[in-house]
Amino acid sequence: MNQEYTLSVFSEDHIGILNQITIILTRRQINIDSITASESAVRGVHLITIVVRTTPELIQKVVRQMEKVIDVLKVFAHTSEEIVYQEIALFKVPTKVMMSGNIVDQVVRNHNGRLVEVTPEYMVIEKTGHKDEIIELLRFLEKHGILQFVRSGRIAITRQVKELHSYLKEMDTATRSKIPEESIYN
Repeated sequence: MNQEYTLSVFSEDHIGILNQITIILTRRQINIDSITASESAVRGVHLITIVVRTTPELIQKVVRQMEKVIDVLKVFAHTSEEIVYQEIALFKVPTKVMMSGNIVDQVVRNHNGRLVEVTPEYMVIEKTGHKDEIIELLRFLEKHGILQFVRSGRIAITRQVKELHSYLKEMDTATRSKIPEESIYN
């Protein structure tokens, strides 16, 4: 049975890494629902967050295969219950339409939208939340006219306290144990 997974791929910042990772998913015919890339909390380490729908068995195979890519440090697969996640969306709507009635009030109060820019021609509204909340606001605004709409990919952090930092410490400890002691202090 297919389930939604969020992959957190920690890697070095090298050209072509994203291509290598997406090829692994393509070969297994796994569609990418969302993808984002950014720096992580660890200097020199980047995070690629990928949302996919697949089986538990296949996700484990994908994780193992991704970890074989040279520039990939570690891959974690999480279900939605194991992470805190958000998306962001921007809506560009005509100012004239939004100013009639209490539409702006509904957007701000009922949908937790935020006005980012207001001009005589258009307003830009920002909405942060889960995909279903963003789609709900989209459906509401479609009735009043949308000039532009864009939604980001998922960003996520785990609910567990330790993850990458502890893994990197374990790698460092393992590396140090393989180096002769006199090399460490010279």
